[in-house]
Amino acid sequence: MSIFADKDTKLLVQGITGRAAREKTPHMMDYGTDVVAGVTPGKGGQKVHGVPVYDTVREAVEEHPEINTSLIYVPHFAARDAVLEALDSGIDKINVTTERIPTRDMWELQEKLDNHEATLVGPTSVGVISPGKSKIGPIGGNRAEEAYTKGNIGIVSKSGGMTTETAQVVQKAGFGISTAMDIGGDKVAGTTFVEALKMFEKDSQTDAVAMFGELGGTYENQVADFLENNPGFDIPIVAFITGKFTEDMPSQQYGHAGAVIRGDRDKPSYKERVLSESGVHVVDVHHEIGEKLKEVV
Repeated sequence: MSIFADKDTKLLVQGITGRAAREKTPHMMDYGTDVVAGVTPGKGGQKVHGVPVYDTVREAVEEHPEINTSLIYVPHFAARDAVLEALDSGIDKINVTTERIPTRDMWELQEKLDNHEATLVGPTSVGVISPGKSKIGPIGGNRAEEAYTKGNIGIVSKSGGMTTETAQVVQKAGFGISTAMDIGGDKVAGTTFVEALKMFEKDSQTDAVAMFGELGGTYENQVADFLENNPGFDIPIVAFITGKFTEDMPSQQYGHAGAVIRGDRDKPSYKERVLSESGVHVVDVHHEIGEKLKEVV
């Protein structure tokens, strides 16, 4: 098994005629992802790398009812409407690569998601990959088969680049990856660490999870609260929290929109402490993730 992306993924790319999507679509296809259709308003009737383009999501779904996942590659001002269009067309898995989506738009989308049985990963996500099955988004680039090998360790990360770096550390320790998911580093995440962990718990292929967190926000702290309240969760979690050097420089943004320290709960040191107290195996440096996995799996 795997989570979110698998051999049954039938992908729609919204914004497929744009430069980034046009560049990344063949990488997904070469990996084996079934890219069924694309959507760009006003560009219906065109083809991108042989993939038919439609004016609306509803048209695409009517012509290709097997579509079950959408990848959003549209500008920030169009992302909200693109997600709503996918939801209204019955697509229940959505991955958003778009950056700089207004926070108010994401709060509105969260309310909509609560009323649909749908999962949104992102925004600012480089994607999701289940090695040997499917890859959604630019994750792993055009050499994803080298960056990600199949195995039994799940990865969930706030950083796109560090998702792949974490996979390398895991693989150097002798493990492979069940699914790697970049949830993005914005203030409001469509899928939180806790929600990703719940998915991995249900996945028979995943024996442990490597988690890459960072300064800012409280999604890491929510993991601690979740584990305290759910002692039956029995998948080992190995975590690294980056950004301790920033604790002497509060109220500055470092990279991601959510990477800002505004209080003690936002600090990496606080996150490390509460995660450790809840049973997470926290490592001090990133490359220790692999060695810790050897101890707990």
